Amino acid sequence: MRQRRRLQVTGIVQGVGFRPFVWRLAHRFRLTGFVLNTPQGVIMEVEGDGKALEAFQHALLAEAPPLSVIEHLTWEAVPLNGDREFRILESDLRAQPTALVSPDVATCSDCLRELFDPSDRRYRYPFLNCTNCGPRFTIIISVPYDRERTTMAAFAMCPECAREYHDPSDRRFHAQPIACPRCGPQVRLVDPSGQTIPCDDPIKEAARRLLSGQLLAVKGLGGYHLACDAANEEVVRRLRESKHREFKPFALMVPDVATAHQLVFLTPEAERELTSWRRPIVLARRRPDAPVAEGVAPHHRDLGLMLPYSPLHHLLLSEVRRPLVMTSGNLSDEPIAYKDDDALQRLGPMVDALLTHNREIHIRCDDSVLRVVRGRTVIIRRSRGYAPQPLFLPFEAPVPLLAVGAMLKNTFALCRDRFAFVSHHIGDLDNYAAYRAFMEGIEHFKGLFALQPEVVVHDLHPDYPSTRYALEGNFVERYGVQHHHAHVAAVMAEYGLLEPVIGIAYDGTGYGTDGTIWGGEILLATFTRPLNEPLT
Repeated sequence: MRQRRRLQVTGIVQGVGFRPFVWRLAHRFRLTGFVLNTPQGVIMEVEGDGKALEAFQHALLAEAPPLSVIEHLTWEAVPLNGDREFRILESDLRAQPTALVSPDVATCSDCLRELFDPSDRRYRYPFLNCTNCGPRFTIIISVPYDRERTTMAAFAMCPECAREYHDPSDRRFHAQPIACPRCGPQVRLVDPSGQTIPCDDPIKEAARRLLSGQLLAVKGLGGYHLACDAANEEVVRRLRESKHREFKPFALMVPDVATAHQLVFLTPEAERELTSWRRPIVLARRRPDAPVAEGVAPHHRDLGLMLPYSPLHHLLLSEVRRPLVMTSGNLSDEPIAYKDDDALQRLGPMVDALLTHNREIHIRCDDSVLRVVRGRTVIIRRSRGYAPQPLFLPFEAPVPLLAVGAMLKNTFALCRDRFAFVSHHIGDLDNYAAYRAFMEGIEHFKGLFALQPEVVVHDLHPDYPSTRYALEGNFVERYGVQHHHAHVAAVMAEYGLLEPVIGIAYDGTGYGTDGTIWGGEILLATFTRPLNEPLT
């Protein structure tokens, strides 16, 4: 018997190939209808045989794209329409946006094959991508996720890219950052004053300069890196002096997993994280004979490694064929540079050249950092590849709220329903540039998730910039939370612990409930309050 159903899917279902997946599924089960993005997620209507509709719905959940996260699937029967085909419609912009936004995704294996295939029209093109990979969060200006609401709106698709974009059988069907050498962004090498350096291939010239001992700034997905030969002690020392970074280790980018094994003792679990689509920096024990300058990680037993995660990185590393220092493009404690003018001003005096491009980054996003402890992943810095994917809370937020975080290693979070939208890494708020990034990030998240917080939660310390922001802002209610209790409650939320716990917070000092400075604390606590004074 012929039926028609209207389905609504919420979760991370935009920018991950969900609409083309639905289109192919509908054709597989000989269904007609449509699918479209809305500010809340994806809506579709499907019409056909009742058994085919049941199979379609089952496959929708069982075979969803690997980068998608389906939060809810609801459906209802609707009157027959008599559609003769299944179509992808233009996005519906009428309602307030509540859709989830995908993190940036490392280059997939299909695009990587094209990148190094001389017969492919995107051979060595630093900005190739498809539905399964490429920039997302860092280029999205607003939702729904369509090209005109990203920084790719500045690039009109050529006829070939347009054909791929509109062909449901193509891997780039509705891939919003789609581009090619003819119509997309271009890379260039500039000197510290911003003048273009004449060369046939900017990436090959950048690699040559790196191998000769120069220090370069390299524009990635979420901002600029400072890059140099990791085995060259002299240039590593110069980098450390330029960044005013005395002892903190530098991250390394290695061309492949085999090189990673030459530098560190890599467990299978750590290798799985290293090669995941999130492409974080993974900390692992350094091999005694690792061919890396001592100045990369002085007095540290570990090295932090990541693999290339954009086509530009893959091309650069394929040329140098050795580990590069690839550290955040900033002075210590400043936010990472992501605007071209700012990079020239702040990084230009530090480097010999800048490898840059004309695809704008809308929001900065530094690299994520993790380590594997006894087979379990421990995230140290949650940023690129993770943000803004929400954490699921073990309870529902009673009202929309904003948690502004502390002063050091700041992140903020917006909460709605059972979602905690934890921001990308902001950094220490003890300088104005970082504080401005903090404020800009909050405004961007409020717009992305259509969330106007009624309540703000802040640290008890009255002089933290984040506390002052909370106390001076236009909020209905404000709640101060003791520093160490906040750490304990965060771990409880991460692991879904609802009962009272004994929490140990050894993270240094924090403003106490008695107005004194507390150190590391052992607290008997629930989510709402510590049940005792500190035991230390």
